[in-house]
Amino acid sequence: MVRRPVAWVVAVVLFLEALGIAALNWFMGIVVDRQKMSLAGLDPDVMSVSSKVGGVVFGLYFALCGLVALLVALRNRRPAGVGRILLISAAVVHALLGAFTWGLVGWNAWLFMVVVFALIVLLLMTYDAQERPLADAPADAKGDEGSPVTPPPAPTTP
Repeated sequence: MVRRPVAWVVAVVLFLEALGIAALNWFMGIVVDRQKMSLAGLDPDVMSVSSKVGGVVFGLYFALCGLVALLVALRNRRPAGVGRILLISAAVVHALLGAFTWGLVGWNAWLFMVVVFALIVLLLMTYDAQERPLADAPADAKGDEGSPVTPPPAPTTP
């Protein structure tokens, strides 16, 4: 089956992306701090600290999403509750970032965002397909011992 390998790939990609986002924002914070850059009169120290804090927050967010994907891969069960919400939100974030990166960064970044988006959606959809209920048995089906299957009694109303 394809489910577990996709979950492993999603976990690895999200962990690497968490490290990359955190490192990039930390580096940008250092650059702003050393060059004393200012944007529209903002304090360079505030910009530097906010870039670093934003990098750590988004890095932890993607690492948490990667942890959910890792647990899905290890347990071979679909994500539930908060984990499912985290993966859905990560898919939405990648779709939105993909829309912005085409014009701002280029098609390479757009392609990366779309691939990660597709992997997360594939992870969610393949585990959902596993949980679908089976179709009802046909009317002429036989039971385990070959006897006809009898339907449950109809409810009576007083």
